[in-house]
Amino acid sequence: MKILTGNDLPTGDVVWWAGDGWSRHVEDAADVGDQGEPILTREEGARRVNNPYIIEAVETPEGARPAHIKDRIRALGPTVRPDLTLKPADPDAGNWVI
Repeated sequence: MKILTGNDLPTGDVVWWAGDGWSRHVEDAADVGDQGEPILTREEGARRVNNPYIIEAVETPEGARPAHIKDRIRALGPTVRPDLTLKPADPDAGNWVI
């Protein structure tokens, strides 16, 4: 299974290709098979995503999960204190102040 990831251009959020657009939820990631490169080229050219790339993933009952630890951390957050991670499904996730 191959999925696409990158960063949302306006916000910098980690995003995942869902088949019809980008999602902040890795569970929404769609298997792109061998169609990843054309999608990346189109989406980067349309300036919807920054630094997109193709990664290997595995299908789980919860949805797609990146195969490599680097991308698992990007998808699911820190491995030491998951209680401190940004939860994309949380409606208040974007309302924190630095």
